[in-house]
Amino acid sequence: MMRTIYTRIRQIFIGLACLIVVASAAQSQALAQTQSQNPTWDETLAAARGQNVYWNAWGGDERINAYIAWVGKRVWDEYGISLNHVKLADTADAVSRVLAEKAAGRTSGGSIDLIWINGENFAAMKENGLLHGPFTEQLPSFAAVDFEHKPSTRVDFTVPVEGLEAPWGMAKINFIYDSARVKTTPRSVPDFLTWAEANPGRFTYPTPPDFIGSTFLKQVLIELTEDRDELQKPFVSEERFTAVTAPLWEYLDNLHPHLWRKGELFPANGPAQRQLLDDGEVDIHISFYPSEASSLIATDLLPGSARVFVLEEGTIGNTHFVAIPFNASGKEAAMVVANFLMSPEAQAEKQNESVWGDDTVLAMAKLSNEDRRRFDDLPRGAATLPPEELGATLLEPHPAWMTRIEAEWQKRYSR
Repeated sequence: MMRTIYTRIRQIFIGLACLIVVASAAQSQALAQTQSQNPTWDETLAAARGQNVYWNAWGGDERINAYIAWVGKRVWDEYGISLNHVKLADTADAVSRVLAEKAAGRTSGGSIDLIWINGENFAAMKENGLLHGPFTEQLPSFAAVDFEHKPSTRVDFTVPVEGLEAPWGMAKINFIYDSARVKTTPRSVPDFLTWAEANPGRFTYPTPPDFIGSTFLKQVLIELTEDRDELQKPFVSEERFTAVTAPLWEYLDNLHPHLWRKGELFPANGPAQRQLLDDGEVDIHISFYPSEASSLIATDLLPGSARVFVLEEGTIGNTHFVAIPFNASGKEAAMVVANFLMSPEAQAEKQNESVWGDDTVLAMAKLSNEDRRRFDDLPRGAATLPPEELGATLLEPHPAWMTRIEAEWQKRYSR
């Protein structure tokens, strides 16, 4: 879903440097004036009616695609907005397109209205002035977000959001296994290596820069590093990067010979890894959604014996967002869609395990009794751990670490 793009963006900037003397002072001033205007929400709704929204979003999971299609029907029925899901294999492709449009001086009428984004992709877009906003304070649904207990709704991989993207879901690493085959599960990153040695070929992880595969690498690094706080800032030198990540590469060198296909081949993404579990080729699947196991059981994508475990020291968690490019054609409609995605109706539908199972960004205490009942009435499957058993949430490292780690992984292990 979220592929690192810092290197690619810098390469593009070099090639387009002669063009990106961005528009002109007049264009920049006009853009700033446009963004500083704050129409009423009724005015935004009126302007949005009849607009198209081209939402560039990962298209690798049919359950998520079906949910986005449901959103499209609801915003058409309610607001007269035509939502078009542009299915991405790699979010970097969309970000690169926005960058190219900026370099060519296309400051309006852009081809992308909304992007599902977080992490290094957001950091790169923010750094390079590719985002519209701030806009989130104008969205009525934003007031019900749980900023107090879910701080990653305001800070994205250590980068302050500052109103440039709207939260619409929570993610936290957990591990799905088939309890009919597995009786003892790993409890830590070092324990994973011991388990893999005792169960050769029964574990793997998706190929970085797939977001699940990359997050597994970050999970390993966080547990093995001596100073986790250092990961919250960009690394200061290549020498420091080498020293801090040395335990990660040593760990992977020891782990890979015991993986599925002896670590010579990795599944392309999360759904491909999940299929290996369903087919009985591996025993553990890495998931980003704590209720995904129950959702997969409900949709007949995993057997009823699937269950979940987490690690004793906690696992990485984050928020995923939608953002609006600076030159979007349908900014008003994109804002309305972003607002709907945060609404209790859309959040409860998304958290339903038979639909997706993605956790809400909302604070129950901020909702009306009627809206709280939307969540209270949701069934919880046998494979879903209660919140108190999910363990601590570990903070994402600064995006600079992941950019460099993914490149190094490709250099060392890609075939």
